[in-house]
Amino acid sequence: MTDSELVIDLRGQPIETLEDFWDAVAGPCGLPVWFGRNLDAWADTIDTRGISDVIDRHDLLTVHVEQRGFFTGQHPDALSLADVFDGQRNRLVVHPPA
Repeated sequence: MTDSELVIDLRGQPIETLEDFWDAVAGPCGLPVWFGRNLDAWADTIDTRGISDVIDRHDLLTVHVEQRGFFTGQHPDALSLADVFDGQRNRLVVHPPA
């Protein structure tokens, strides 16, 4: 692992569901086709590592999203997703809408 940050910027992408989030991060994060597309699988991927070679090559993962659609702060799945990020080794940054 190198001392680096993987930045995934999803601002401007329409994300209305958790499935939309998985679709948006799959390519940039190098998620394998067998990735479980659920919060437990995501936690394993960003905390435990060993699932995505792309994420594993970095010390820090930062995902940027806009506070709209899925990330308005009211969707239970979005709140659960945000809880998976530990704020240190992996961060979810929610920006005001552009």
